Amino acid sequence: MSMAADMQVTLRLPTRTLFDGRAIELAAVAQDGAFGMLPNHTDFVTALVPSVLTLTVPGGEELFFGIDEGLLVKKGHSVDVAIRRGVQGESLETLRETVENTFVQIDEDERVARTALSQLEANIVRRFADLRRPQP
Repeated sequence: MSMAADMQVTLRLPTRTLFDGRAIELAAVAQDGAFGMLPNHTDFVTALVPSVLTLTVPGGEELFFGIDEGLLVKKGHSVDVAIRRGVQGESLETLRETVENTFVQIDEDERVARTALSQLEANIVRRFADLRRPQP
């Protein structure tokens, strides 16, 4: 494999791409602990845990992402990260608040959707029960 100065990194959510660009360094947390990755790191796959994922882009700027559980796949000079939920923070200091606000809203939206689905299921069961009753 050729030596590279950077790697292509893509952070994917179920509904959109959170980040797609070049990076010279990546730091994340897997189930067995924190790790760092440079462009010429060996290929591998690992499961990520809820944590902060940090990217250093060419030019030295650090980008911070609050992520939920996910999967990281490194192949060649490409890194694909699939995460359930994630948000980019302005800085490491403000990331916690951003994550809390975003994830709390997502949790509330999911709770509302589950409640609506439960009500629909109960309504269907009632209608089927009405169909089984003998007609006068």
